[in-house]
Amino acid sequence: MTVMLLLITCRESMHCDGLTVDPPDDLVISDLGHFGRLQISWSPPAGQINETECSHLYQLEYFNSYSDSWSAIRTFKRTYTAQFDLMKDVRVRVYTLLRGPCTNDTLIKSSSYTEVVQKPLSTGVGTPVQDFVCVYHNMKYVECNWGRSLKLPANSQQHLYFWHKELEQAEECPTYVKTGETRSGCNFTESSLPEFTDINFCVNDSSTEGTLKPAFVSLQIQNQVKPGTTEKLDLRTGPDAQLDLRWNSPAGRVPAHCLEWEVEHNQEGPDEKIASQQILTNQKSLKLPSIHDTQRNCFRVRSKLSKYCASKGFWSEWSPPTCQPEKRKVASKPWDIVPVYVYIASAILAILVLSLCVGAVLKWRSLRDVKKPDALLANLFARSSVVTVTDA
Repeated sequence: MTVMLLLITCRESMHCDGLTVDPPDDLVISDLGHFGRLQISWSPPAGQINETECSHLYQLEYFNSYSDSWSAIRTFKRTYTAQFDLMKDVRVRVYTLLRGPCTNDTLIKSSSYTEVVQKPLSTGVGTPVQDFVCVYHNMKYVECNWGRSLKLPANSQQHLYFWHKELEQAEECPTYVKTGETRSGCNFTESSLPEFTDINFCVNDSSTEGTLKPAFVSLQIQNQVKPGTTEKLDLRTGPDAQLDLRWNSPAGRVPAHCLEWEVEHNQEGPDEKIASQQILTNQKSLKLPSIHDTQRNCFRVRSKLSKYCASKGFWSEWSPPTCQPEKRKVASKPWDIVPVYVYIASAILAILVLSLCVGAVLKWRSLRDVKKPDALLANLFARSSVVTVTDA
């Protein structure tokens, strides 16, 4: 529509019949402390034609850095507010348009425009925070997290401020999330944020070494939804040997019709090799063709908002897996069974040999103990005979 508006304006401005109009004066961009929601104002051109029969219209064009394109609006007012990324150049230009009986109902556009280009803040030490992301967990609460730049001073302290149109002025994070002693996020559990509204964030730092560069982010939380986890899957085998997988939407405020699903199917064969497959579906059920008894099939699912309900979003966590059969069957191999019998036979043989050895030792000891008394008697008898002969 912006391109059509520009084309129509260029076409009509050629029918000016010698009448010209100057661009507006005093174009000003005002920052009201809303972290990117800027107010644009201008004054009528000094050489404005004082014709009551002609209406003065203004065409405002500004560069939308979020879509990387120019946006254009026409208005009778001399003020307008728009959202900008304060970390990039703010570019605004405005034309004067004239139409009415004084121009024979031909739209006349000023041949030049008034323009203002505002550069982002370049003062400050260090760099902005990294990887700033906000997640709307199951549409219950919002948590924003960011990474700390390695170039930031060790003693720097980070603060998060936010603003939306329902607030008169910016507010600070209600509950900070900490990693050790460092602030790494903000939890909005007890502070509700409106949906379908631009919410502007500013993460600022303070340090004894000086002011640090702030980071600015603007988003709408309905585009940051991360659904809850699906808790249970129902997996059955039909009479035709087909696998029938079903599940329910996670509990919460997320509309069921807005969810799309990703199913991960892992198929394990008798050789223990796993083949993985990802399946996208809008249904909460899935049927697969007939399966083999030697295969084990495992499934898990996750969800996110479809493009018809949000411009973007986050995948939920994976559900706990469910498998058919529940436990993997381990096929017995002949060469795995043989060593078992060998070990048993060897153990029995070792016990027998050990028993024979122990028996032999015990028998030898018993025989030795029997022979000792006989030898003692023989000695005594010899001594007694010697004494008797001597006496005689």
